[in-house]
Amino acid sequence: MTELRALLRPELQGATPYGAPQLDVPVALNTNESAYPVPPVVVDQIAHDVAQVAATLNRYPDREFARLRELLASYLTKTSGEHVTADQVWAANGSNEVLQHLVQAFGGAGRTALGFTPSYSMHPLIAGRGGATWIDGLRDADPKRFDLDADLAVEQTKQHDPDLIFLTSPNNPTGTSIDLDVVRRVYDASDHAIVVVDEAYTEFARTGTRSALTLLPGRDRLVVSRTMSKAFAFAGARLGYFAAATELAELMRLVRLPYHLSSVTQAVACAALEHADTMLAMVERIKTTRDALVDGCLELGLQPVPSDANFVLVGGFADSATAWQALLDEGVLVRDVGIPHHLRITAGTAEENTAVLQALRTVTAAGRTSTTKGNA
Repeated sequence: MTELRALLRPELQGATPYGAPQLDVPVALNTNESAYPVPPVVVDQIAHDVAQVAATLNRYPDREFARLRELLASYLTKTSGEHVTADQVWAANGSNEVLQHLVQAFGGAGRTALGFTPSYSMHPLIAGRGGATWIDGLRDADPKRFDLDADLAVEQTKQHDPDLIFLTSPNNPTGTSIDLDVVRRVYDASDHAIVVVDEAYTEFARTGTRSALTLLPGRDRLVVSRTMSKAFAFAGARLGYFAAATELAELMRLVRLPYHLSSVTQAVACAALEHADTMLAMVERIKTTRDALVDGCLELGLQPVPSDANFVLVGGFADSATAWQALLDEGVLVRDVGIPHHLRITAGTAEENTAVLQALRTVTAAGRTSTTKGNA
């Protein structure tokens, strides 16, 4: 009998699928979902709009998702101050599919993609599955620092001459934002690379943090990627999007599957965008619990990284795997992202915040995991 795995493409040999644990626990704070459900007024709007669409499901959806693009452009314009038009916008089933489209268009066999790790784990997976060679760049010469050093980023861009460059701001899993000057310098360091700024968590950024959307004019190789999964509490809807030069957005039609956004997906996303203010009202509450989580971890002698996202990377654990299990034993699920001595904790509700801090207090006091000051 043929061993099917042996028939896989060479780059998939030995690979494992992406996946975060989905466990039935009292407090799940491992996947950076919104802690708050979709507001009832939006649920009612979604139900109404989907019911309207249901009678037309015998027909294919609007291939150009025109209304959705208009609403996304309006949202980006309102929140960033940069005028974005509908023909600059592209959307797909989650930001991962958006990134996949970019790799399919500008990556592929014989091409390279550069990212600065630790960063979003799907970037190398999407690049590699699309045939591109992934280059693991350094964020800082000191592995204990998580800021993206501009000089080092430029140096690596020139050294590797990649076809695609991924910048993540706020960065996952560190929660740190990058200065727009870093984006400018990395962009200018190449004359052909598509530069993707992944802003999945940007709505949670602290006051004064500017979006790379403001850099779009005059930069036809710059892409700013977003998602509705996080700030819009829409992880289950699967809707990601980007803004870029009109020509770049048009090129995505060469790689998308026909009618890739269903009529139901479009209706649900449009309903949420029509109630954007209501959907985003919970962002400030999440930022409050995030900051309280930082303060609480400091009081416990841990080393949280200041965050612009809806999560906190917490350092100071003697062994992250042991700490992860100890917290799980207390009914709290967080994420071990593979950074020694660190765990990533989603900012939940005030009650969930209290629960995770109590769990941290319990496991440290019981000696089931210990902290170390030298591993930040």
